[in-house]
Amino acid sequence: MDSHIRAQLNRYIGSVQISQIGKESWASYPVWRQKNGQGRSGGRVSEGTIRDEMATLRAILGYAARRHYIREAQIPNERLPLSKARREEFTPAEYRKLHNFARSWVKDARNSLNSWYRTVAYNFVLIMANTGMRPSEAKNLQWRDISEQADKQGRPFVRLNVRGKGKHRHLVAASTVATYLDRIRAISKAREPADYVFTNEGAPTATLYHSLVEGLLTDSELLMSSSGSRRSTSSFRHTYATFRLTEGVDVYFLAKQMGTSVQMIEKHYGHVTPVKNADRILQGLPGWEPAPPASP
Repeated sequence: MDSHIRAQLNRYIGSVQISQIGKESWASYPVWRQKNGQGRSGGRVSEGTIRDEMATLRAILGYAARRHYIREAQIPNERLPLSKARREEFTPAEYRKLHNFARSWVKDARNSLNSWYRTVAYNFVLIMANTGMRPSEAKNLQWRDISEQADKQGRPFVRLNVRGKGKHRHLVAASTVATYLDRIRAISKAREPADYVFTNEGAPTATLYHSLVEGLLTDSELLMSSSGSRRSTSSFRHTYATFRLTEGVDVYFLAKQMGTSVQMIEKHYGHVTPVKNADRILQGLPGWEPAPPASP
């Protein structure tokens, strides 16, 4: 709280008397903060940080009211005027950077045990980013839940039976996911059908390699997003959704694949729609004229 006051609130309030701080000052703080400060990592300040600082300001006003320096009516009782932070996916460029960096990260392991963990964590990241699984579903995944199949045209894919959030569902993934799974199985001590896929030398993992994934993101300078939010394992699920929508996958089918609703997809990934529909939105603009009809 003291750091909020010294670093930001004193600058914002300046010489204004506390009795003159009203709801207009309260509502204007987020815009001022975004324009006049940086986040902890030096980038854009996160909405979470602004929320914390505004909570401190409200606490100060509450104290002033109890001491009768201001009226109770001057304490802002509105919800913090900030939108919910968007889920932090990786951009295509960031994902390529992570993918390339992770290869050398595995090679630079300190010893054989560290190499084992880094290899598993790296392939875990690839699996999560290419399936859209929830972390809870990954934690429950067993080898018997995985099968390789082919469609009517003979194109191979992987089918996964996953469990999480009290529900059971099926999802499909590209055949490359089978390669990532095979890499893990080749070095795993738990290979029986009922064994869990993601383990710590044979025992089910409780953290899904949290410290390793965080270390990888930190070393690759991708832990913090451009908006100042901290990324986590869930970011790979959000990346999957964003990439699929960008490629034009129907929202209904994506919702089924990810075990959620169309409404949730539209709520959390609506920012992708303009990219997905660029040809429709930009129709008629220079360079986006309708294509001439094909010759017979």
